[in-house]
Amino acid sequence: MANAAGSRRLILREPPPLANSSEGRFAALLDAYGIRWEHEPHSFPIEFDESGEPTGYFTPDFYLVDTDEYIELTVARQRLCTKKNRKLRLLHELYPDVKCRIIYRNDYQRLALKYGWGSEPDSPEISWVRRRPGPPEVRVAD
Repeated sequence: MANAAGSRRLILREPPPLANSSEGRFAALLDAYGIRWEHEPHSFPIEFDESGEPTGYFTPDFYLVDTDEYIELTVARQRLCTKKNRKLRLLHELYPDVKCRIIYRNDYQRLALKYGWGSEPDSPEISWVRRRPGPPEVRVAD
């Protein structure tokens, strides 16, 4: 990988639109707390061919401007998370100064429960949410 070191450059590009409603809800949460963010502004080369040219990239979903850290949001099933975990491991090996963390499905579901996302019965993404967070409602029967 000696040749790869020279090819490790940050790729800047026009960010794509948010990929799904999970990203949209997470972005709205960041906005609500006044956290400045950018969506997929950087791609990091993490795999290289024999000549040191990049062949694979990792593009975290969110960049938090003020804290200089990246967030990868994944609500995928666990078997799909293995690929993202591998990419994150490679990112940390190649760019040890880059701060990046993954928000997994369970983490996202806790946020969804806390903020009442998907409380509509037909919400396909997190239809398991049945009520807004807070203490249980107790009613006295008449």
